Amino acid sequence: MRWRRSIRARLMLGATLVLLAFVAAAGLAVQRAHADSVRAARFAQLQSTLYLLLAGAELDAGGKLVMPAGFPEPRLSLPGSGLYASVVNVARGERWQSASALGLDPPFQDRVAVGEWRYDTVEAGGRAYLAVGYGVNWAGRAQAAPLVLSVLEDKAGFDREIGVFERTSLAWLGAAALLLLLSQMLLLEWGLAPLRRVAHEIRGIEQGEQAEVGGRYPVEIAALTDNLNALIKQERLRQTRYKEALSFLAHSLKTPLAVLRTALAEPARLPAAVTEQVARMDGIVQHQLGRAAASGASRFAPVLPLAPILHRIRDSLDKVYADKHLVFGLDCPDELGWRIDEGDAFEMLGNVMDNAAKWARGHVAASVRREGDRLLIRVDDDGPGFGDTRSIRRLHVRGDEQVPGHGVGLAVVDELVASHDGELELARSDLGGGRVDIVLRAA
Repeated sequence: MRWRRSIRARLMLGATLVLLAFVAAAGLAVQRAHADSVRAARFAQLQSTLYLLLAGAELDAGGKLVMPAGFPEPRLSLPGSGLYASVVNVARGERWQSASALGLDPPFQDRVAVGEWRYDTVEAGGRAYLAVGYGVNWAGRAQAAPLVLSVLEDKAGFDREIGVFERTSLAWLGAAALLLLLSQMLLLEWGLAPLRRVAHEIRGIEQGEQAEVGGRYPVEIAALTDNLNALIKQERLRQTRYKEALSFLAHSLKTPLAVLRTALAEPARLPAAVTEQVARMDGIVQHQLGRAAASGASRFAPVLPLAPILHRIRDSLDKVYADKHLVFGLDCPDELGWRIDEGDAFEMLGNVMDNAAKWARGHVAASVRREGDRLLIRVDDDGPGFGDTRSIRRLHVRGDEQVPGHGVGLAVVDELVASHDGELELARSDLGGGRVDIVLRAA
């Protein structure tokens, strides 16, 4: 269903359901409170009428009930007025009824204990009544007798009043609900506007109309747009590295291939030329593939523990340079981690430590530490040190042609560090040899 795929539709549906439930509950509560209030007021009026009856009731010398000819409540004297009264002299079994009950048989409450007030809704003859009854031990000047006084009021008037209020309240609550619903729609449109702008900008990026998400957005969305821009930038850098690597690879292989073609005409020097140029091409391919495969700085990479990486590299170098009996000193906290691709970490640290082990006489020291949002890597050796620190970073430039290698190690590291927006420096080590300092910054 479409509403399941739309945040706006979900919010609108949820807001509508909550609003309808709230309005229904509020309307029911208000109507019930009003009905209870009106019922209580009606019972209070009936109780006042009952007090009028009690004030007018008398017993003669023979104990007979005597009631006045008229009452301040005119409806008691008007037949069928909807207000009816009765007084029962329990001792003599006699009943007095108001003139309003003439020709009717209202369901008066005759069985009420002395001192008891009874409030009820009774039905008879297809009609409903609000009823108040009271039992009293009436004592006059000459006689005393138990009396039961009962007052009824036709419930139709009560029902009409409640019905009018219900219709009025429903109309007002419905209007309020529509107004609130309209307000919620406008608020949702305003609140979701940044998401629509983001979607519009992303379409522009897909169509090549813009390079990144450039608008200013609320803090809840700013993290999303910043990460999206970082991802777009990282992907474009990776594509650029792929294209450049292929272009450089094609260009760099032209010279070795030309040398090999020339050597074909001189069979005597062909083996040496093949060996030399194959080694050269191998170095070129290694460098360009490492450059293209570099992941670069990424805030999406998982945090990688660096201490195990250093230990694995040290163990490998121990085997490669076993004849040199090197002593490796590693200084890296076990809990230190950094957001970097594992392949980049091995390539970067492995090449630097391999270069140090290749030149070292007996000692290699590597330290990794974090300072704020920077990662500091330092590798020292006690070898002869670096000469030209600029040219040594270039492809196929080696510090000593007598030492085996293709001259690609530091060049690859330089490319990797650059892809992470870092810095690489070559200097003199405290051990007397070369020092490589690498500074990486958090993405």
